Amino acid sequence: MALKKPENMQYEEAINELEQIVGLLENGELPLEEALKQFERGISLARSNSEKLQKAQQQVSILMQNDSQATLQNFSEQ
Repeated sequence: MALKKPENMQYEEAINELEQIVGLLENGELPLEEALKQFERGISLARSNSEKLQKAQQQVSILMQNDSQATLQNFSEQ
């Protein structure tokens, strides 16, 4: 079965897969090449979820301002 691209996954779905990957890596029984593939997949999932969280935070901020004309802006922590 082909893996979904992280950006096409629901947040919770990506978290579940990330938890599975962490478990596999913590187990320490994967061959090096497979461990690196899993690590790379985990990084992709984490980055995608981070972007989703930032967008959600922007949406909440806009809604809290109660400004129906506001548009999403790039989010940057200060």
